[in-house]
Amino acid sequence: MPYIYEQEATRKSDVKWWKSYFDDYDMFMQAGSAGELGRLHGLEQVGFWRKILEHPSYDAYWRDQAVDRLLAAEPLKVPVMLVHSLWDQEDIYGAIAVYKAIKPKDTNNDKVFLVLGPWYHAQEIGDASTLGPLKFGSDTALYFRREILRPFLDQYLKDGAPKADVAPVSAFETGTNKWLRLPAWPAGCATGCGIRPTPLYLNAGLKLSFAAPTPGDAAFDEYISDPSKPVPFQTRPIDEASWSRWLVDDQREASGRPDVVAFVSDVLTTPLKISGQPIANLVASTSGTDSDWVIKVIDLYPDEVASQPGLGGYQLMISADIFRGRYRESLETAKPIAADKPVLYRFALPTANHVFLPGHRIMVQVQSSWFPLYDRNPQTFVPNIFWAKPADYRKAEQRVYHTPDKASFIELPLVTIP
Repeated sequence: MPYIYEQEATRKSDVKWWKSYFDDYDMFMQAGSAGELGRLHGLEQVGFWRKILEHPSYDAYWRDQAVDRLLAAEPLKVPVMLVHSLWDQEDIYGAIAVYKAIKPKDTNNDKVFLVLGPWYHAQEIGDASTLGPLKFGSDTALYFRREILRPFLDQYLKDGAPKADVAPVSAFETGTNKWLRLPAWPAGCATGCGIRPTPLYLNAGLKLSFAAPTPGDAAFDEYISDPSKPVPFQTRPIDEASWSRWLVDDQREASGRPDVVAFVSDVLTTPLKISGQPIANLVASTSGTDSDWVIKVIDLYPDEVASQPGLGGYQLMISADIFRGRYRESLETAKPIAADKPVLYRFALPTANHVFLPGHRIMVQVQSSWFPLYDRNPQTFVPNIFWAKPADYRKAEQRVYHTPDKASFIELPLVTIP
């Protein structure tokens, strides 16, 4: 909302959003709904905000201007390099979506290039030796600019420049902190390995396992989602200063809340690598008639990390997203959820290229708010959540199921070496 206000309110972008609280969490809570906060700031004078209010779902208005759809309909005329940030807090889907749309036209595998770096949005133009507490051992952005971007631009924009030795995909592997040259995406390595979609099950006892649920175990775990106390998306107070790095913030504060369930694997004895998009398959019920579901795949560090003590027990988010339950059948048409009925929610999480190292564990967190990154779901079905009223916001009992016939799992793009 501040971005729309500052970009669109005036031609010179010289009118700035103002805040009534230091903590954005308090400001959004006080307003109630996103629509009401916009009204209080006069945002309805801005045409783009009015369009958002009029089109709350992914209808034809949005589909017709989706960049991946537009480019998929055009011939591939020039070489393209798509640069993706693995912890992009502003557009974590765009580059991968465009790659999927235009790569099929690259019949000789020499026109469409993809780069995946361990960055926040646009960090590749500055220093990228660290991100939050993560240390990569080198300036990954400098490497990208010198070894990948510069040769590519020289080849196509300078007369007489040599052919660039740039791989179709240059992917930084987080966890091991190294660059890989790959023939396509997703791919686990240059040659000789594959990717097998592998279910990682949310089991009874808050356990994560590659073994499916067994009969007789507890059928579900449950929590109360209270819209009056939504789960913050980062440690409060929330302000712009920490926006660029929040995707690598420690998630242990969330894991300790009673309205977040955290499933944890055994300690890994061998490396486990994922390349691609994890797919959430969540079987869950709500006592309300609408609900949000947040899934986070987390690298849980050992209790002690000798080289960097501050990473002891760190919960590093590798891939996470939110799904609004009303769109479980169609992203365009919202439908109420039947109260207390288990429903399958299947949705893709952002791309990862990560190795979970021996001594680490995998954690999956499930919650029903991520505030104020996303507006609160009232948990009562209303036609347009932008205009939910105070009486619409109600507590709900949320259940995550894990039985043989109602198994919840994360489908990991697991890299296998024959």
